[in-house]
Amino acid sequence: MLFGKLLPREGNFFEMFNQHADRIVEAAHAFSALVNNYGDAAKREAFNRDVDSAERAADRVTHEVNRMLHKTFITPIDREQIHSLINTMDDVADLIQDSAETMALYDVRHMTEEIHRLTDLSVRCCERVRYAVSLIPDLSTASTAEAALKTCEEIDKLESDADRVMRSAMSKLFREEPDVREVIKLKAIYELLETITDKCEDVANLIEGIVLENS
Repeated sequence: MLFGKLLPREGNFFEMFNQHADRIVEAAHAFSALVNNYGDAAKREAFNRDVDSAERAADRVTHEVNRMLHKTFITPIDREQIHSLINTMDDVADLIQDSAETMALYDVRHMTEEIHRLTDLSVRCCERVRYAVSLIPDLSTASTAEAALKTCEEIDKLESDADRVMRSAMSKLFREEPDVREVIKLKAIYELLETITDKCEDVANLIEGIVLENS
C-alpha cells in the first residue's frame, strides 16, 4: 500500500491538453488574420509572428506532456493515447505554421477564394478540436461522451468539406492558371491547408477511441 502511495500519479494531463488546444486555435486565428490582411505587408508579418509564437507555445506544452509521461506511473487514460493525442495535436499547430511559412517562402502575391474557404474550414476544425479536447476529463458521463462523439463527427464533416474544396480548387487551378509558377505555389498551399483538416480528423479519431474505451 505504501509503495502505491509513493508512485507518481496522473499529472495534469487534461489541463495541458486544453492549453495545447488553446494554442492551436490561437495559431489558426492568427493565420486567418494573416490571410484576411494579406495585402498589408506589415500586418501580414505581424500575424506571421503570432502564428510562430503560438506554435512555439504549443511545442512547449507537447514537450512537457512527454516529459511528464516518462515520470508518471499512473495516468488518467492509456499512456499511448496520451502520447498519440498530444503529438497529433502538435502536428496541427506545425501545419498551420508551415502554411504561413510556405506563403512567405513562395512569395505568394494574392489570396484566392479557395485559400479563404480552406482557411475558414481549418479554423472551424481547430475550434471543434478544442471543444472535443475539453470534454475528455468527463467522458464517464454519458451526455459528455455523446457530445464528444458528436463533435468528432462535425470535425469529420468539415474535413470532407475541405477535401471537396481542394479538389475543386485544383481543377480550377490547372484549367485556368497559365503561369506554371503560380500553379506550383497555389497547389502547395491548397494541399497544406487541406492537410490541417486531415490532421484535425486524426485528432478526432483518437478522441473517439478514448471515448469508446473510457466512457
